[in-house]
Amino acid sequence: MKITIIGTGYVGLVTGACLAELGNDVFCLDLDEKKIALLNNGGIPIHEPGLEEVVARNRAAGRLRFSTDVGAAVAHGKLQFIAVGTPPDEDGSADLQYVLAAARNIGKHMTEFKVIVDKSTVPVGTAERVRAALQAELDERGVAATFSVASNPEFLKEGAAVEDFMRPDRIVIGCDSTPEGERARELMKTLYAPFNRNHERTYWMDVRSAEFTKYAANAMLATRISFMNELANLADKVGVDIEAVRHGIGSDPRIGHSFLYAGCGYGGSCFPKDVQALERTARGHGQELLILRAVEAVNDRQKLVLGGKVTARYGEDLAGRHFAVWGLAFKPNTDDMREASARVLLAELLQRGASVAVYDPVAMAEARRVLALDLAPALLARIRFAASPMDALNGADALAIVTEWKAFRSPDFEQIKARLKEPVIFDGRNLFEPADMAEAGIEYHGIGRSVLTRA
Repeated sequence: MKITIIGTGYVGLVTGACLAELGNDVFCLDLDEKKIALLNNGGIPIHEPGLEEVVARNRAAGRLRFSTDVGAAVAHGKLQFIAVGTPPDEDGSADLQYVLAAARNIGKHMTEFKVIVDKSTVPVGTAERVRAALQAELDERGVAATFSVASNPEFLKEGAAVEDFMRPDRIVIGCDSTPEGERARELMKTLYAPFNRNHERTYWMDVRSAEFTKYAANAMLATRISFMNELANLADKVGVDIEAVRHGIGSDPRIGHSFLYAGCGYGGSCFPKDVQALERTARGHGQELLILRAVEAVNDRQKLVLGGKVTARYGEDLAGRHFAVWGLAFKPNTDDMREASARVLLAELLQRGASVAVYDPVAMAEARRVLALDLAPALLARIRFAASPMDALNGADALAIVTEWKAFRSPDFEQIKARLKEPVIFDGRNLFEPADMAEAGIEYHGIGRSVLTRA
């Protein structure tokens, strides 16, 4: 099939590359000339495991192309996927300016039937707005072409997006019941047929329900994380090991183990903005989502917990102290620093007078960029970007772990002890066992791990 993808961010680039991998002829459009030039020269603007190989293979095969030519993009695909950003607006609602601009551009150029597929995460009712924007352009041109607007939200995890796309646990598609909607349903059914050979993974529904499903899924996952983080904070107070609790409740099949890990807060481009957008949608309809308001508040507070453990150990004034920080991205296998917990920790340590040495396997360049925006030059000057995890430790008073990269899970603890001034670890992701740390002679501060172990 001929498919157009509008937007080459995480969702658009992964979607386009993976659909090309299935044999489709994919045209990826982006108005960012630098990004398109990078992609046409073999580069990748994001870090996502496996994506570079998929893009290269399909570019070479002629099934994947990148361009800034709007007219050519609209002419190419009967299916037009809108996969542009929907950043949070000032009031927390999703900013739809890029989605609606994409719809208008389609309307300015289309001459025959098209299916416009909202792949971006958008609030309930967006399909109607897309339809109105597109129809207005057609009316202005006097073109009688028909179209349908469908919803096909993505459920991709950063760091595992290619695998998630190629082996989906579910495919959600919303179509309307008009004749055009039935045509859209058949085209989408054909497109996703390769994923349904063993068993049906597609869930068909109306467009509004599909739009809502995406927000509901992310809100539920965020709720589980904040719930466990709140319990972990209580566990520290009452002498309980939250890991034992996690195993105990996760064994209940009604609960399960996923997204029950205590830590120093969630971040990224999805959970924070989707929770806020769903809250904003509810307020627009005269309803307060009290649970989600609490989820957001708990997460904001959780990002301060690791810094609080540092000041509880060393005092409020950290002038003259030096700390090593492992992990900067909001999660492993990505360089995404949006809403990353490390940004909150670094700001607090620096504002209290400390200096830091930081290391992340992938996100160092992105960290330099975002921290330059976060911090005053005087604070930024007290950050050293280390060449390796062990290099970051040299002369530090303690180590703080913020991102659970696999490379941090089995370090040489004797080297850690030798390089630190004191053998102290603040583990924001509970990578290690307190008993093992005590045996190794390391003072260990986890999240909800009950007893403080000292050398």
